[in-house]
Amino acid sequence: METATRFGLIVIGDEILAGRRRDRHFEGIGSLLRERGLELAWLRILPDDPEYLTAELRRSFAEGIPVFSCGGIGSTPDDHTRACAAEAAGVPLVRHPEAVAIIEEKFGEDAYPVRIRLAELPEGAELIPNPVNRMPGFRLREHHFLPGFPDMAHPMAAWVLDHHYGRRPPQRQRSVWVFDANETELMPIMEALAARFPEHKLFSLPRLDTPRRVELGYRGGEEIEVPFQALVTALDEAGFRWRSDDT
Repeated sequence: METATRFGLIVIGDEILAGRRRDRHFEGIGSLLRERGLELAWLRILPDDPEYLTAELRRSFAEGIPVFSCGGIGSTPDDHTRACAAEAAGVPLVRHPEAVAIIEEKFGEDAYPVRIRLAELPEGAELIPNPVNRMPGFRLREHHFLPGFPDMAHPMAAWVLDHHYGRRPPQRQRSVWVFDANETELMPIMEALAARFPEHKLFSLPRLDTPRRVELGYRGGEEIEVPFQALVTALDEAGFRWRSDDT
């Protein structure tokens, strides 16, 4: 099992950017990660533009964290992900023998000349099984390329997580609501905590409804207890009124 705990997510498709289709991967794959004690580090929604997609994949390959990429692995003219992943990784597209066997078994003679293109994958890619229609995704340099259809992509992402990353202790959140305060007034406390506990990330979420309040807290494992207790101590010492909101 690999030890990564933070993942990137790429969603590819002009239809998402144009508002013709709603993205479901952020919610679906994010939930799969959280269920396993893992974390979504970032989300990028990219167009069906080969030059742009290649540049973004080259950048994410260099970042060194695992990534799920959803969309663009089909065989139509606007499906560029397979070729762009190969170019970004500096490898050729080749016909993957296992993928060829799957496609030929499913479609027979009808696999040619179009469907067999789905077997053209970056050299060195490993297959990701598809429980819905058997057309596989692929894994390359800890990037996991999945179909754009959530009903296919999300079970495939679950398979990747269970086979390559496993589960971690669930993430915790310790937070408080601070009443009758704004972030500017709380800034000295936040800055002092950030300097004292730089390895922990303090979050701040203001609410503008009534009553006016700001949520402050930490997310992580058992180690967040120390900075959280420092937070509530600092609020007490400064005279702020607060209520716990642990989840």
